[in-house]
Amino acid sequence: MREEATAFVPGHITGFFSAHPDDDPTKAGSRGAGVTLTHGVEVTVEPTPETESTIVLDGTPVDVDPVGTVLETLEVTARVEATSDVPIGAGFGVSGAMALGTALAANRVFDRTLSTNELVTVAHGAEVQAGTGLGDVVAQAHGGIPIRLEPGGPHENALDSIPACTRVEYISFGQLSTADVLSGDTEALTVAGERALSTIVAEPTLESFMYASRRFAREAGLLTDRVKTTVDEVAAVDGEASMAMLGETVFALGTGLTDAGYEPAVCETHPAGATLTD
Repeated sequence: MREEATAFVPGHITGFFSAHPDDDPTKAGSRGAGVTLTHGVEVTVEPTPETESTIVLDGTPVDVDPVGTVLETLEVTARVEATSDVPIGAGFGVSGAMALGTALAANRVFDRTLSTNELVTVAHGAEVQAGTGLGDVVAQAHGGIPIRLEPGGPHENALDSIPACTRVEYISFGQLSTADVLSGDTEALTVAGERALSTIVAEPTLESFMYASRRFAREAGLLTDRVKTTVDEVAAVDGEASMAMLGETVFALGTGLTDAGYEPAVCETHPAGATLTD
């Protein structure tokens, strides 16, 4: 057993998705597409003599159900300390990143000898069970600009990707509850998501992805007034922007937000998936 291990998990912005429930949380999930980011979450796991695990995010003790489920599944008690480069609860997949990072780091610390796919399945199932996400974990494990063709963990999920890399800008105005959206009527959302997926499969380019994402946000009824205004302002300067699912967050390719007069956070698409760093 090691003293500690650390994993980095890229942030993930979902451009569009369709929801596909299943009684088995490892088979449930979403289809859709998004971008992974060089901004993300670093997760350190160390054994603890305490009888209960401790989870800390950016210096504050928190309850993150998917992380707790991952630790219980691996049958370990640990201190999990995470730091996030991206806003929390704003559409960047922080809970999924914490679950996946915990799985990777705990597997190493406690010598659980599980494979990458097995660990991704554990983290994905924990995220779905908690109602905090449907596809972030699988995308974050893959990296790049992943297209999720089938729902579920890696044993179920068929993945493709857009062969590109780009600068990404983003600005967040607040939080939206993923759990509230996913627990409601998702029929219209899923119809819009399937249409968006067909668009990007036919033409897997960044331009097609951004077009499909904007149309999805509009058809699914998720656009807030502030997000719509910002996306329109980026379009007015010939930029490409859309809404992050699910958060009151606008992301843009290139310099779209900067050109529209905003002061966004700036990163790039992440070339690879989650990885152990120590």
